[in-house]
Amino acid sequence: MTPGELTTRVTLDTCAVVAVLAAVGAWLGGAPAGLGVLAGGALAVVNFRWLVARASAATAAGNAAASAWLVGAGLRFAACTVACALFLATGWAHPVALVAGFTVLPCDLIARGLAGARTER
Repeated sequence: MTPGELTTRVTLDTCAVVAVLAAVGAWLGGAPAGLGVLAGGALAVVNFRWLVARASAATAAGNAAASAWLVGAGLRFAACTVACALFLATGWAHPVALVAGFTVLPCDLIARGLAGARTER
């Protein structure tokens, strides 16, 4: 599996699981729970795709400067922090639901990586 295929599969899987969890969350915990899961999942996917784009650009360019990676990571984390703060401060997202939405992507990425390693033996 190529890195592009992995990125696409993880993105699609995460979006599907987040949509189901958001529906269940909204049914059980109301709108803030559903929106929290959706917001967490969306932020995780955007952050992941941003990271993949920066990593692809750095590997295509050869060796990347450490300062560029530091600035890029700082911008990603700052944008994510501001978005989370806005969702939580306005009450649109439940904190536990937001974390649940964030957690879907790393779990899917690990599962896809392990499945890919198992098939390549």
